[in-house]
Amino acid sequence: MAKTRSRKLVLPAAALSVSLLALAGCGSGGSDSAGGSGDADCAPYESYGTFEDAEVSVYSTIVDIEAERLEATWADFSECTGIEVAYEGSKEFETQIGVRAQGGTAPDLAIFPQPGLLATQAEFLKPAPQEVSDLVDEGWSEDWKAYGTVDGTFYAAPMLASIKGYIWYVPATFEEKGWEIPTTWDEMMELTEKIASEEEDIKPWCAGFESGEATGWPGTDWVEDAVLRENGPEVYDQWVTHEIPFNDPQIVKSFDRVGDILKNDDYVNGGFGDSRSILSTPFSEAGQPVLDGTCAMHHQASFQAVNWPEGTNVAEDGDVWAFMTPPVDPAAGTAVTGGGEFIGAYTDRPEVQALQAFMASADFANIRVALGGNISANKGLDPEVATSDLDRQSIELLQDPNTVFRFDASDLMPGAVGSNSFWSGIVNWINGSSTEEVTQTVEDSWPAS
Repeated sequence: MAKTRSRKLVLPAAALSVSLLALAGCGSGGSDSAGGSGDADCAPYESYGTFEDAEVSVYSTIVDIEAERLEATWADFSECTGIEVAYEGSKEFETQIGVRAQGGTAPDLAIFPQPGLLATQAEFLKPAPQEVSDLVDEGWSEDWKAYGTVDGTFYAAPMLASIKGYIWYVPATFEEKGWEIPTTWDEMMELTEKIASEEEDIKPWCAGFESGEATGWPGTDWVEDAVLRENGPEVYDQWVTHEIPFNDPQIVKSFDRVGDILKNDDYVNGGFGDSRSILSTPFSEAGQPVLDGTCAMHHQASFQAVNWPEGTNVAEDGDVWAFMTPPVDPAAGTAVTGGGEFIGAYTDRPEVQALQAFMASADFANIRVALGGNISANKGLDPEVATSDLDRQSIELLQDPNTVFRFDASDLMPGAVGSNSFWSGIVNWINGSSTEEVTQTVEDSWPAS
C-alpha cells in the first residue's frame, strides 16, 4: 500500500487525561459523561465557551465498549465547558430515529451511520453552523462534506471512519501451511479452493451477518467490494445514484462473484455450520474461528480489531492481521470502500452547536483515535496516535491521494434500499434466493424520483 507523509500534530493534553480515564474504567456506559478527570487541561476547550446547567442529548448506533470510548472522548470537554452529555446508544437507531423525529422526541444530536438515512431526516435537522462548516472545509475532503449535504444544504459533519474490505487471517497459520497472500481476486479464489480441498478441519471462510434489525449489512459490504474492484468507481457511482439499475448485468455478475464464496458450503461457514448459519452468527463474533483455527479468512472492516478478545496482538507478525480484498484487475490500482458517521443536529441551542463543533474538530479525532478501535479521515489526524499498526495503515491509506475511496454504497442509497431492501435481500440471498430474484426485488424498491 502506498503511504503518504502526514503533518505531525501535538495531541492536546486533554487527550492524555481522557486516555487515563479510559484505562481507569471511566465512561462505563452511564448517561452522565459530564464528570471528567477533575484536573483536565481546559485550554483546548476555551473557544467553546462555558455553560451552566446545560445538557445535550446524543443518540447513535454506537454501543458497548465503543460507546464507553466515545463518552470518554468528550469527558474533559464536559468538565471544561459545563455541558453535560446525555448519551444513548441503540441497535434500533435506524428505525427509531425517524419515529422520534416524527413524534417530537428527537435528540439534540444524532450520529448517523448512513448518509442515505441522514438525507431522510433533512426536513427535521438544523443546518450546520458556520463554525462546523469551516472545520469540515479545513479537515475533510470535498467528498466527505458532500456526504453530509442534502439538496445543497450542509447538515452533518463527518466524525469517524472505517476502511472496509479487509480480510483477516492468522499469519502463523499462513506461514505454516505455505499459503501466500493473494494479490488478485482469482488468486484469492485459488487459495479458497486449495484450503477447501486439502484441509479437513479448516474451512476457507467464516462469516456472520446477524445484527438485530440491521441483519444482512456485512453481506452488502462484500458485494460493494466486488462491484468497485470489478467495475471501477464510475460504474460504482452510477449504481449508487441509480443511473444504472440495481440489477444491471455488471452488478449481477459481482453479486455472483461473491456468491461463489458465501453460498458454497465447502467454503463457509468455518466454526459455525453451513452457509445459512451466516445469518444466525452475530457479526461481532464471526471472526473468532480464525483465531480458533477452524477457518482461514474473515472479511470485515478495520473496526474488526475491537472484536478480537482482549490481549489479541493485531500485527503483521502477531496473532492476527489483515490484507485488503484484492482487485479483480491489478491494473485498476488500490480501491477501497469505507464508512463513517455524521453528526446532525435537531436543535440549535449554543451548547448543542458547541458539542457539534468539538466533534467536527481534529482535536476530537486525535483524542478518540488515541483511545483505540477507531480511525478518522480528518486531515488533522496524526497516524502516530493510533493504537495499532492496522489503524495507522488504514489512516495512511485514507490520507493517500492515490487511493480510490468510495463510501459504502448501501449507506449512500436511499434508506428504503440501503438500510432496508438491500439488507433483507442479502438475507433472502443467503437463504437460497437467486441473484436475479434479489437484485430485481431491490430494484423494484427504489423510490421514484
